[in-house]
Amino acid sequence: QVQLVESGGGLVQPGGSLRLSCTASGFTLDLYAIGWFRQAPGKEREGVSCISGSDGRTHYADSVKGRFTISRGNAKNTVYLQMNSLKPEDTAVYYCATGAGCLAGVAVTTTRSYWGQGTQVTVSS
Repeated sequence: QVQLVESGGGLVQPGGSLRLSCTASGFTLDLYAIGWFRQAPGKEREGVSCISGSDGRTHYADSVKGRFTISRGNAKNTVYLQMNSLKPEDTAVYYCATGAGCLAGVAVTTTRSYWGQGTQVTVSS
């Protein structure tokens, strides 16, 4: 079965850190651009970060630049999002998805993209 699964979310205090994982089963991620997205209640989904499949370049939204780091795991089926210096405004459901590439810090998703089910990140004291 082909699927993406996110994990690593949770409740953290402002200034804290979390590492999210995006793990694929049934296929490998090494040839895909992988994007992280988030959606807060009442807001539209926004792209957070992207790592390209061709050259491994990383891209970030301005709101997370310098605080978040996207990377690929040694195994070809995992991508991570290390989130440091978390702020309450980072609270959202975080999703990963396969993309056709990265553009302006965001993965270019298509109708053929795979999406995970999301993991909740809550930043609160």
